[in-house]
Amino acid sequence: MASAEPPRTSRIARGAITGLAAARIGVAQLGHRARTPSAQAQADHEATLGRILFGALGQLRGSALKVSQLLSMHPDLLPGGVRQELARAHHQAPPLNRALVGRVFRQAFGQEPEALFDHFEPTAFAAASLGQVHRAQLAGHGTVAVKVQYPGIAATITSDMQLMRTALRALAHTGMPMPADAVVASVMDEIEATLLREVDYLQEAEQLQWFARHAARPGVVLAEPILSHTRAQVLTQQFLPGQPLLAWLATQPAQAERDRAGQHLWDWFMHCIFVLGRVHADPHPGNFLFAPDGTVGVLDFGCTRELSAHFRTQVAKAWSALLRAPTDPQRDALVLQAYQALGLVKADLALQTYTAELAPALADMQAWQIEPFTRPVFDFGAKTPPPITPARHQRALGQHLLQVPGEMPSFERMWMGLMHLLTGLGARVHTRRADFLAVDGDEAATRPVV
Repeated sequence: MASAEPPRTSRIARGAITGLAAARIGVAQLGHRARTPSAQAQADHEATLGRILFGALGQLRGSALKVSQLLSMHPDLLPGGVRQELARAHHQAPPLNRALVGRVFRQAFGQEPEALFDHFEPTAFAAASLGQVHRAQLAGHGTVAVKVQYPGIAATITSDMQLMRTALRALAHTGMPMPADAVVASVMDEIEATLLREVDYLQEAEQLQWFARHAARPGVVLAEPILSHTRAQVLTQQFLPGQPLLAWLATQPAQAERDRAGQHLWDWFMHCIFVLGRVHADPHPGNFLFAPDGTVGVLDFGCTRELSAHFRTQVAKAWSALLRAPTDPQRDALVLQAYQALGLVKADLALQTYTAELAPALADMQAWQIEPFTRPVFDFGAKTPPPITPARHQRALGQHLLQVPGEMPSFERMWMGLMHLLTGLGARVHTRRADFLAVDGDEAATRPVV
């Protein structure tokens, strides 16, 4: 197992990496202009730009890889080819060596992990972009999971986000269709706030406690934190049994088992969204454990988001309208009203303009989002992949989208992650067992019946 050194925290060194990436983006754009225009040439160009960005983020490591993950999960922010390259960050997890683990513990507790636990396994059994997880034994708690943050992560977030904003501006100058500056800025601000919360393990412990006490649902297991052994850079929690998705699927579970797990996840997320108004906003497969008794364990609550009643109501109104027949004369008007209430588009955007210009640009993504609601029992094994928005539609989005509400990036990331998770399961799920899409009034209660 290769060891990871701390990310380079020198602002000059990290700025040089991003500056070189911006220069390479400019060179790539010159080469692209010299080529014969075609759909394949555009796709190749997007992939090239994505590789340049990913290469820079990979050298920066630290929080930059997490930024890469988060950017890849925003369907309307970057061209499809760029997002596909950035998505590779989900598979980057270099482990810390033993000396660095000890250093984190000495800084957090003033002693080595072996002095805190009855037994501490020095080799991590799971890793991610911001930290890694060790198995340990603790008197009174049995087996526990101990998450250790990579050194230097928190110190690089603000500077990394500024560097990424510079890189995205360079991308916009290539003529690549991108949203308006205000839209990009709001998404980047939300990502930065998310990262700052996620590197504070004391904040994650609070979220763990809240979800364990308020979001308990049949078939879903949540761990309680062990506060005596938790600090800002070290989180100790109950150990949850089960296997990650790919390992569990390798055991060839029966369709009924996959359906049951998928139903548990669907019901839990609908409850969190439309009843609790607080969601787990990082639902990639590594954050879920599938146990032999059919329960699903949910991990990593560093990335959560509250959803206001207003936001939930308007999303429900928009989705309800989109489920109407395309020939329904009220369909576009109701969707536009919901988008205007959310502040996504200008309050004076004419219905005719929306129907002629913006609706066609949004149609594929809207259809992908609401697809699970189109049948009482939806087979996620047949779920369509998230669409890649063509350049002409990206330009329409850039022209008409006004801003992104604060909750929207986390919500979209959560929804895309949930769709990927259920698709990976190939689960058949009862998705119409809820009445939250039937809402009345601006701030109507959105309570699913499951």
